[in-house]
Amino acid sequence: MTPSSTDPEKGTSLWQDAWQRLCKNKASIISVWLLGFIIVLCLIGPFFPFVDNPNIQDLPGRNAAPSWAHWFGTDHLGRDLFARVLYGGRISILVALVTAAVSLTIGLIWGSIAGYAKGKIDTTMMRIVDILYALPFLIIVILLRINFEPLTQNLTEFIVKYTGDDSREAIEPITTLIPLFLAIGALSWLSLSRIVRASVQNIASQEYIEAARSLGIGNTRILLKHILPNILGPVIVYTTLTIPSIMLFEAMLSFLGLGVKAPNASWGVLIQEGADRMFSNPQLLVFPSIFFVITLLSLNFLGDGLRDALDPKASKD
Repeated sequence: MTPSSTDPEKGTSLWQDAWQRLCKNKASIISVWLLGFIIVLCLIGPFFPFVDNPNIQDLPGRNAAPSWAHWFGTDHLGRDLFARVLYGGRISILVALVTAAVSLTIGLIWGSIAGYAKGKIDTTMMRIVDILYALPFLIIVILLRINFEPLTQNLTEFIVKYTGDDSREAIEPITTLIPLFLAIGALSWLSLSRIVRASVQNIASQEYIEAARSLGIGNTRILLKHILPNILGPVIVYTTLTIPSIMLFEAMLSFLGLGVKAPNASWGVLIQEGADRMFSNPQLLVFPSIFFVITLLSLNFLGDGLRDALDPKASKD
């Protein structure tokens, strides 16, 4: 039975249209596969039997060239660089994703309420943002680190008590980063809140929003159903661009002794160590940089693709 020409055409949702447009963007799809490969490799790679412990030193074998025994060579202390890149990727990706999620959640909620409410509520909320902007970030990180360090140590011991001492090596680097999560995530939403506020104010003045109000639709539904879907493009793009900057900021804090503690390392720490020894042992800089650059470029291409896919105007093309 063939469909009649009078049969109504089946509609598609905003997300279905966005997915179809995203699939047509080859750069974004390749970026998704690259990001997925790097994340999976960092998550399951350390469990492979041929991956050495990243913190075991072998001074006679230091600065070794890449080989079958050590795929990326060894560093100045004889530690396997391939293992350190995989373990460091875990920390870098975890820091970036957790803090970006915290930033996205707080910034989206705060900016949406301020932009839609307007008036005194908007003024008060944005003055709070201005005050937080003026706070010295490094001092906040130091204070959080000092006050939360006993708590993170107790948390580590509590988890190790039930999971066994063998899990300490995997758990301790994560628990010691809790102050870093709190510091970066609690303050990195400030710029995002301003972007969201401006976008919400622009869309809230459109005619279709006024029409929704005249039909008696509540403010919460208007904000969730009609405004937020139309600002996801710039918000997601900004978030994807924030993740690499968070990785770089974490590297700076780790260099100052406020982030990842030795002997553990992140990609940023490995790049910093490689930069100091780039002439005597160039692979220390090359291999972590390759992983970091691929991740950064993939996030940028993915952000651009999501921006185009989530742009409602693109559906008219």
